[in-house]
Amino acid sequence: MFMPIEFRRRISFFATAALLSTLSIALVGCSEEKAETTEAVRPVKVVEIAQTDNVRQLSYSGSVRARTEMNLGFRVSGKIVERVVNVGDRVKVGDLLARIDATDYELAVRSASANLDAAERQVETVKLVRDRAEQLLARKFASQAQFDQAVLSYNQATATRDAAKSALSQAQNQVVYTSLVADRPGIVTTINADVGQVVGSGTPVATVAVEGEKEVQVAVPETEIANFRAGLPVEIGIWSDAGLSLDGTVREVAGSADQQSRTFSVRVSLPNDPRVLLGMTATVEASTGNSVPFVSVPLSALAQKDGYPIVWVVDRGTETVRSRPVTLADFTGDGVRVTDGLNVGDLVVAAGTQFMTDDLKVTISNETAHQSASAGEARLVR
Repeated sequence: MFMPIEFRRRISFFATAALLSTLSIALVGCSEEKAETTEAVRPVKVVEIAQTDNVRQLSYSGSVRARTEMNLGFRVSGKIVERVVNVGDRVKVGDLLARIDATDYELAVRSASANLDAAERQVETVKLVRDRAEQLLARKFASQAQFDQAVLSYNQATATRDAAKSALSQAQNQVVYTSLVADRPGIVTTINADVGQVVGSGTPVATVAVEGEKEVQVAVPETEIANFRAGLPVEIGIWSDAGLSLDGTVREVAGSADQQSRTFSVRVSLPNDPRVLLGMTATVEASTGNSVPFVSVPLSALAQKDGYPIVWVVDRGTETVRSRPVTLADFTGDGVRVTDGLNVGDLVVAAGTQFMTDDLKVTISNETAHQSASAGEARLVR
């Protein structure tokens, strides 16, 4: 049958297009099938558990203070009329700190002085009576009972005079006590009362840090206080001077916990160093043994599953990850301490745990650096 050339060209074009379409569909199907069978592989950061730590570092922050601090107050009550010192002033023995109104106490001195004068006159009078009774008794003009009565009156007058002397001395002392003076050299650290305030005897008016030995006071929780004892050597760092490190010794451990914070006060003696000033912030570090060995991993390696802490461990053979529950001890500045669940040589995913699922394929290197688990470091393994 004869076909025009144009008609045959059209049939050839449609056949070619149909063939190309069929091939495209086949190729797309193969690509989708290949994509479905290809597993996702994720590069991960891991840290290898190298060893367990048998020594733990305890670190607490505190402030530098004088070993002896005096809370000075008046020995008598009254209204403060003068305050001489301010916070930060250096004082010497005998320096005036503050003064209260001494008017009433000066009047008491005058009254006591007048009472003493009266008592002295009374003693003189009864002494004359006693001497006269003694003379009359010698001449048999007075009885023994009269003489004894004169002697008794004299003794009573003498006792009254002695009491008046003591009252005068006490009143004079109270006038002296209206001036608050420093009895040891030091630095004024606190002012608790000011001019115009009425204070009672013993009420702290100023605090003076006595010059001499300094110390650091830290608060230690009850879970760690058993690790501190008097004489324990510690290392002290000063925040304001990163290069300054001092060797200190625990001087005192409180016998009871603070009622509010439930922590124990620990005082650490400092060596004499002019660079250390009162009020500076210091860090006290001590080493202690562990009853239960632990390893440290980065905080980023910690995850949670069903409300329990877990880490993701890489299986070297299959190069997949599996979740593993762990038991935590506590947290540090650069990681978390684990007491159970990890073994030496385990590869723990250190970052990207939110993307991990059980049996997920990951890429790791055959040359993995053995790093100390206590350092809490990690490196990218490809």
